[in-house]
Amino acid sequence: MAEKGGMAEQGGMAEQGSMARHEVTPSPSEASNEVMAVQPGYVRSLLGDRIAAAAVPERGVTFIVGDRAEKVSWSQLFVDAIMMADALRARGVRPRDHVAILGPTTRTVVTAIEATWLAGAVAVMLPLPMRLGSVEEFVGQTRTRIRNADAAIVLVDPDLAPFLDACEGDPPLVTFEDVVVNAPTTSTTTVVVSSLDPDDLAILQFTSGSTAEPKGVMLPHSTVCANLDAIVRGVDLLVGRDVAVSWLPLYHDMGLIGLLTVPMTTGIDLVLAGPQDFLASPGRWPRWISDHRGTITAGPNFSYALAARAMTRMTELDLSSWRVALNGAEPVDPQNVDAFVRAGASHGLDPRAVFCAFGMAEATLAVAFPEPLSGMRTDIVDRRVLETDRYASAVSETNDNARRFAILGRPVDGLELRIVDTDSGAVMGEREVGELQISGASVTPGYFRRADATAASFDGAWLRTGDLAYLVNGELVVCGRMKDVIIVGGRNVWPEDIERSVATIDGVRAGNVIAFGVEGRRGKEVIAVVAEVKADDPETVRSSIAERVRATIGIPAARVVLVRPGSLPKTSSGKLQRSLCRERLLVGGLELLEAPAVTS
Repeated sequence: MAEKGGMAEQGGMAEQGSMARHEVTPSPSEASNEVMAVQPGYVRSLLGDRIAAAAVPERGVTFIVGDRAEKVSWSQLFVDAIMMADALRARGVRPRDHVAILGPTTRTVVTAIEATWLAGAVAVMLPLPMRLGSVEEFVGQTRTRIRNADAAIVLVDPDLAPFLDACEGDPPLVTFEDVVVNAPTTSTTTVVVSSLDPDDLAILQFTSGSTAEPKGVMLPHSTVCANLDAIVRGVDLLVGRDVAVSWLPLYHDMGLIGLLTVPMTTGIDLVLAGPQDFLASPGRWPRWISDHRGTITAGPNFSYALAARAMTRMTELDLSSWRVALNGAEPVDPQNVDAFVRAGASHGLDPRAVFCAFGMAEATLAVAFPEPLSGMRTDIVDRRVLETDRYASAVSETNDNARRFAILGRPVDGLELRIVDTDSGAVMGEREVGELQISGASVTPGYFRRADATAASFDGAWLRTGDLAYLVNGELVVCGRMKDVIIVGGRNVWPEDIERSVATIDGVRAGNVIAFGVEGRRGKEVIAVVAEVKADDPETVRSSIAERVRATIGIPAARVVLVRPGSLPKTSSGKLQRSLCRERLLVGGLELLEAPAVTS
């Protein structure tokens, strides 16, 4: 596909060609502890340049493993990454080669990511297994990603290497330990990156696969840097003031780009843990914010629900420094946000810190941001009008058909949004619901070696997101995925409405409910609900689910299926896979707790 407008260099770029050598020792202004605004476009739109400029000794990344912390300055990490980059080149890695990286969140993995860019190569982050019982599925998906990414080499954690025995035609498999131990020692203070063009790839980011097979999103240096600049502006980032805190997986765009690459290329302090540490004890997240005076963090909606529960039992917690609590990656549930704000109030959390945003891998990461410290703002609409007319008619919160959506802000710098009719493609007006489309500097040029998927995903320069949305005073509201909408009796029912209401039933595992449409006995679409249940009395839970669905949307669930805990299909980033769940239900591939009930 031809490149779209806006993929050009960002301001302040020097000449292209062979990159100059960068000394590790920062300039006096870079080494200063004073609070200063980050200047977007301050170096060429190459990640290696930005990493070198931000390699300061006063600030760095604090790696958290369990309850242990180790701080490493950005300058020291830079030296380590140079040595690893030299080791990669010694093993035959050349500029523009694809380097697949597989491992948990550690200092070594972060060094490998930085080293890949300093070597002029393309980073391909591979997901970790979600559950121990899915090792075979994990191995198969990993091999598929490695093959589809055309990786020149695979860097892997020693503990995971045995699962990936090399087969004929596979790229070399090298453990992090081998690269570190055998790294050359002759290039410890400078780095040389061969000539790269800002339109060369920096990241091959595989989609999560929540609605289809994962595809490799191509992200050139200029595209990534444009989004980094937009994020910096969007959150009013200040070096010397802001401290980022993250537990997000590094194979997800929000973790890799938003909470690692932004600090790595600006030199702000970062506190970095792995998702397993958060999930094992969700209270650690606000504790890290309190202990390290964190100001900026991000997480999906479910993580704020877990943190809220944990905070109600915590003491000696100071969240007064927290100014950006970005809620993204999955639909925002206003009720969960309300509970989070209430739980944090006694710990000094400013409710204005809530930052409901929208992003996607095909736009690098950030798409729409609200104003910092504006808190969650919502739009309350008539559910029936929305479902029948696809129009967001404003109503009061006391209306029996009221539905509350989070307002997700305006497009970040360099991007444009529009809403189009899903049938005609005509541009819609305010409050008219249609497909969200995006254009601009942060949008991918397409999917790697998938010309068919690329062509299907673009309308000229506009990326088709597959999301149903509308605009309110120029700000974005997202209703749900087009593919997920259940059409029953002429109404467009959003599965999130069903899932959120069912998740509050005793015995149902919150965040582990999937609703979708299936063909009924008369050939018309009906509602099916699949829920993970932990109760001793599944029949009572099943009846409660059926009653709750009817009460919530006024339509009964034709099928209510209860499954064993931990068995619902999810993506590598934890998103529920509705299409795969539907497929497994139809072919008998779910781990049933009991036979599914059919009511109509």
